[in-house]
Amino acid sequence: MPKPHVRIYTDYKSPYAFVANKRLFELEETHGVELEWLPYTLRVAEFMGTVEERTPHFWRKVRYAYMDARRYANAQGLVMKGPRRIYNAFYSSVGMLFAQQHGFFRPYHDTVFRRFWSHELEIDDLAAITDVITSCGGSAGEFEAYVHGPARAEHDRIIDEAEALGVFGVPSMVFNGELFWGGDRIDMLIERIKHPETIEAALGSRHRKPV
Repeated sequence: MPKPHVRIYTDYKSPYAFVANKRLFELEETHGVELEWLPYTLRVAEFMGTVEERTPHFWRKVRYAYMDARRYANAQGLVMKGPRRIYNAFYSSVGMLFAQQHGFFRPYHDTVFRRFWSHELEIDDLAAITDVITSCGGSAGEFEAYVHGPARAEHDRIIDEAEALGVFGVPSMVFNGELFWGGDRIDMLIERIKHPETIEAALGSRHRKPV
């Protein structure tokens, strides 16, 4: 029997993706699933608006969101320092793809998350991401050739596919065509994994084929 397949979209600059990371990996052991990790590089201005457009209500919500994520981080013994500016996570996202292609995804993934949220890594600095690649055993030259070659097209294709599935934020999980957004939906995802026959009823006529 093939393992249940769960596609996970994540972004290294998302606090909620960071704190959901451990529990998502545990699905492999606790429920025997196969995880497919893909980048969904958030375009901050697109869903938050420009700085000039942001209201006091918006900033109260942002402050609460980071406080809430820090609670989850503290419960796991993780260091989470608020981001110092707005980041473009493209280099770290394609670093994820490169690491998967060359067999060192997990050490790369864990290092980028940990070091970014500890203020030890600038994820939009190509040289900094290249250093992480080489520390995991990858080739700096091959990575930079990938970044300046096919990486952009592959990255954008993945984003387009994600949005066709309805993805709009991270972490997002897709199981048998059903979308789950946020770490607080992991329990619901587990129920679907344990009882996949409930998906048809949940999606009704919108049920899609597995991805």
